[in-house]
Amino acid sequence: MAKGIREIKRQIKSIQSTRQITKAMEMVASAKLRKAQEKAQASRPYAEKLKEVVSSIAAAGSDGITHPMLVTRPVKRVAYIVITSDGGLVGGYNTNLLRKVMDQLKGHASKDEYGLFVIGRKGRDYFNRRELPVVNEITELTDTPKFADIKSLAYAAVQGFENEEYDELYVCYNKFVNAITQVPTIERLLPFDRVEVHGTAANYEYEPSPEVVLEVLLPKYAETLIFGALLEGKASELGAKMTAMGSATKNATKMIGELTLTFNRARQAAITQEITEIVAGANAQS
Repeated sequence: MAKGIREIKRQIKSIQSTRQITKAMEMVASAKLRKAQEKAQASRPYAEKLKEVVSSIAAAGSDGITHPMLVTRPVKRVAYIVITSDGGLVGGYNTNLLRKVMDQLKGHASKDEYGLFVIGRKGRDYFNRRELPVVNEITELTDTPKFADIKSLAYAAVQGFENEEYDELYVCYNKFVNAITQVPTIERLLPFDRVEVHGTAANYEYEPSPEVVLEVLLPKYAETLIFGALLEGKASELGAKMTAMGSATKNATKMIGELTLTFNRARQAAITQEITEIVAGANAQS
């Protein structure tokens, strides 16, 4: 019985130590989440305004303006930018997204029909284990990434479409809703849809020409959308980690309560048994 009591006590101490770790991780993720959420939300108006300007230029000169990013080609090869985390302990953050990506990849007849640009160690390792074509990868990003951190990958993906190595480009990420909800999302990035401008559009004059302005803006717009997806993914990752660590802390507290109750019952039983043995021994001597 004493051995059982000591074992329960060791389990309680072990779980208490784990709870301290999960609680600390929850608090850290919560502190980082606010900043990540602000950055993700701040990037949305910029992307929307850039989209408005690009759409306005394309619509104003739609009869004469051509650009590779506006041209829809027969789809022979597709590129996917997949944004995952570097570490674990994030609940279903990676699992749900990678499952959705794999469902998308099943629509291709062979591995030669697509290429994967992967951000995050979890995604890279997942695809490498399945021997899928990872064309470019970036890992070990901070929780507050900058565009310079992914510039090379974003540029390579966009250039791959412009050079007709790929006929479509998709970005796959977790869209941030709140700390509890992150939505696995796959969006087509290229080619851009020509968006009709409704209402009264401003009359802009472009120098040297709308075509040259689009030549500069379209790649930047595509790279902006990729970076925006990364910011959404980071906010989602921290939200998922905070939620997962919060659940782990609650479960640890529940287990400690149950083990403490078991410990008290075992100790009470041991004391009762000792008293019974003492009384029995005293009766035997009398």
